[in-house]
Amino acid sequence: MSSVPVAVVTGSNKGVGFAIVRSLCKQFPGDVYLTSRDPSLGQAAVAQLQQEGLRPLYHQLDINDLQSIRALRDFLKEKYGGLNVLVNNAGIAFKVHDTTPFAVQAEVTLKTNFFGTRNVCIELLPLMKPYGRVVNVSSMVSGSALQGCSQELQQKFRSDAITEDELVQLMTKFVEDTKKNIHQQEGWPNTAYGVSKIGVTVLSRIQARLLTEQRGGDHILLNSCCPGWVRTDMAGPKATKSPDEGAETPVYLALLPSSADAPHGQFVSDKTVKAW
Repeated sequence: MSSVPVAVVTGSNKGVGFAIVRSLCKQFPGDVYLTSRDPSLGQAAVAQLQQEGLRPLYHQLDINDLQSIRALRDFLKEKYGGLNVLVNNAGIAFKVHDTTPFAVQAEVTLKTNFFGTRNVCIELLPLMKPYGRVVNVSSMVSGSALQGCSQELQQKFRSDAITEDELVQLMTKFVEDTKKNIHQQEGWPNTAYGVSKIGVTVLSRIQARLLTEQRGGDHILLNSCCPGWVRTDMAGPKATKSPDEGAETPVYLALLPSSADAPHGQFVSDKTVKAW
């Protein structure tokens, strides 16, 4: 079993994820795994970084496929005895003018961004080694979507006592409400991506709380963050940040020094804790 520290970035064959891998390859003192659903795209991304003189490693990962997540889990357990850094970056967004019915957009978007991310956490968080760092890539859109929720929903999502089961029920309810076309009268905003990222931000708060309760002595720090508005396939060419600039906050959180005890359970943008 290798004693080398190991970092994994989900959804990292392009965009912000790719830039996070590039930055970690330069700064993280261990093995860095680029992952993707499609191995050929992942291998091409690895080759590109190798041409830059960097040494990323590759492992297939589709966060919508439990077998794929568990294959990565077993590999990490066997080869490294755990995990030091996990960056949950994989996510999708429909374009603004996409004509796919909203209920379908809601189901597909939450399946990946919330439920897929949660499944990765369920399988990989138990592998986190002492002083491990977990970064869940959310979005500022989670904050604006929260503002668009009813007062009742806002209260639930801001609660320090909300459980993971309650959060899952709420995310499931949103998808069901869109199918009945009653989501707005039920207090939801009209953004599937925004609601999925509310889920990621709140999930991070819950996970951090549980880590403190169950493994307080291990000094693991877990946060969610917004990379900013980044020029990627997802956000388009007019965005204000380059992918490398978008990677700065996630990488900052991934590399928090072992002496740090904060931020933890926070939502961070431009390396600054934001109110939730």
